[in-house]
Amino acid sequence: MKFQDLQQINARYADELKKVASEVIDSGWYLQGKRVAAFENQLSDYLGCRYTVSVGNGLDALRLIFKAYIVRGLMQPGDEIIVPANTFIATILAITDNGLKPVFVDPDIQTFNLDIEKVEMKITERTRAIVVVHLYGRCCWNEELKHLAEKYRLRVIEDNAQAIGAVSRVEGFNGTYKTGALGDAAAISFYPAKNLGALGDAGAITTNDTELADVIRALANYGSIEKYINVYQGLNSRMDELQAAFLSVKLKYLDKENRARRQVAIWYDKYLNHQDIIKPSIESPEGHVWHQYVIRTVRREELRSYLEKQGIPTMIHYPIPPHKQFCYHQYNDLDLPVSVLLSREVLSLPVSPVITESDVIEISSCIADF
Repeated sequence: MKFQDLQQINARYADELKKVASEVIDSGWYLQGKRVAAFENQLSDYLGCRYTVSVGNGLDALRLIFKAYIVRGLMQPGDEIIVPANTFIATILAITDNGLKPVFVDPDIQTFNLDIEKVEMKITERTRAIVVVHLYGRCCWNEELKHLAEKYRLRVIEDNAQAIGAVSRVEGFNGTYKTGALGDAAAISFYPAKNLGALGDAGAITTNDTELADVIRALANYGSIEKYINVYQGLNSRMDELQAAFLSVKLKYLDKENRARRQVAIWYDKYLNHQDIIKPSIESPEGHVWHQYVIRTVRREELRSYLEKQGIPTMIHYPIPPHKQFCYHQYNDLDLPVSVLLSREVLSLPVSPVITESDVIEISSCIADF
C-alpha cells in the first residue's frame, strides 16, 4: 500500500492528460498562453471569484499576496499578521519573507484549525491581517471571524493549499461559500499530492480585488506590466502551459474526487473504533475534503512503527510546529501547548480517491490488533 498513489490516481485520466500534453508540445507556446488563461477562468468560475492569478507554487502565492499589499501601501514591514501555530511552515515563511511579524495563535483541539475565540486577544494596533489555514481539508470560517475582521478593519487571507472544493456553511465576504473565495485573497497549491494536483509545481491566487490581482500579476512577472518596463521589484513565478492544461483536465473531476475522499473518511469513522484513538470529528460533510485523515494517539510512535511493519504507510503532519523550528529560534519559547500536543500525537492515515473500503478495514483491523 502507498500512502498516496499518484500514479494510480493520475492513470484514470491518462488519455486526457497525454492528449493535452501533446497539444501543448505541438503548439510551440509554453508560458503565459491560452492554456493558462483558460485554467484561470475555469478556476474562477468554479470558486465563484472574479480573478485567478496563476503562479509557480503555493508558497509563492502566499508570498505575493503579502508583497502586493505592501506595494499598495496597505501593509509595511513590521506589521503583525495573526496566523495559526498549527500549520505547515510555508504559511509562516510567506509572512517573514515580507518582513512582517507572525503572531501565533493556538489551534482548536477538536478541529486542528485556528481557534478563532483566541484571536481577539492577540490583536494590536499593528495587526493588519488574519491568516486562516483550512488545514487537512477542513474549512476554517465562521461569523465570529467575519465580525473580528470588520470590527478591527483586518484583511482575511486564506491558505487554501489543502482544501480546494470545501464549502463553508457561512458565506464569505462576497457572498460565496467555497474556500478560496471567502476572504480578501487566497493562496492555492497544486503540488502533485493535493486534491487538485498538477504533475509538477504550480499555484494560484484567487481574489475579488481588481487592484490586488493586477499588482500580483505584475509582481509575479518580474514586476513588469509591459515587457522590459518594470514598475515593481518583482520576481519570476509563473505556471507553465503544460501544468495549466493538466489542471484543466483534473478540475473537471475535483468534486468527484472529493466525494470519494469523504467516503473514505466515512469508512474510517465506521471501522476505526478504539478508546486509545481520537478520530477527527465530522461536522459539515461539505466543509471537509479530507486532504488528510488525521488521528491522535499518545502512543503514536509505537503505532506508526507497528503499521509500517504491516506494510501500512503513515505520515506525520507535522512533527515540529513552526515556532519550534530552528529557523524561527526567536519564537522557540512561546507557550503554545495545543500545537505542541498535536505535534506529538497526530498521525495521518492513507486517504485518497483510490483507497477502498477493504483497505480501510485492513488498516482499522491492524490498529485494533496493535
